[in-house]
Amino acid sequence: MRIVWPLATGELTGVDLEEIYAYPEHLERPWVQVNFVASADGAVEVDATSAGLSHAADRQVFLLGRDLADVILVGAGTARAEDYRGVVAGPKRLERRRRLGFGNVPPIAVVTRTADLDPASRLFTETVVPPIVVTTETAPTGALEAAGAEILRAGDDDVDVRRALDLLAARGLRRIACEGGPRLFGRLVADDLVDQLCLTVAPLLVAGPAARIAAGPVAVPRRLALASILVEDGFTFLRYRRDAG
Repeated sequence: MRIVWPLATGELTGVDLEEIYAYPEHLERPWVQVNFVASADGAVEVDATSAGLSHAADRQVFLLGRDLADVILVGAGTARAEDYRGVVAGPKRLERRRRLGFGNVPPIAVVTRTADLDPASRLFTETVVPPIVVTTETAPTGALEAAGAEILRAGDDDVDVRRALDLLAARGLRRIACEGGPRLFGRLVADDLVDQLCLTVAPLLVAGPAARIAAGPVAVPRRLALASILVEDGFTFLRYRRDAG
């Protein structure tokens, strides 16, 4: 993988990537990075999952995003469709997290209005860190709590995403890596809560009915600043940050 903007250079090392994708230091509020892969014509999935769009370099950036985060945020629909499990990190990735001052692995935090999650799914049964379920005041959560989940209630009839981020930050989970899906991303856009977008563009044309990376009601356009462009084997890795101007 090499960087082509803002400064061309040779092949990037793992340490180079850590510096490029690092979160700001000394955060006093939740800071949200969103990670997506899309085809050249804008599709976010092939056969209902993102795996058909991925590449080894995209996987590398995806895993790095997890290694640099305090918590992984995901919508319930994506967690179910992608059959999420807890974060798995081998010795090399654990060494990186500890070298950078993190704990073992970040928890998965699932946003769900109804708490409609299967306590027998891999999210609960294949994890070394209990998942966090972010839901509403009225959602039934007894079975999920019995399966080990921590429950955060943020909203009455629907999840208040801003409140949810504040609750995570109050637990010291300020570096938030959001992995989708499109509806959760759309809500983050609508509430102006996105600090960084890491978008991998796959050199594929997919067509069909696949969704965009963000979905939901029309939001006020949010200006972003291009921070870096990396390329590998035809895949383009775009990193946008909130425009401070």
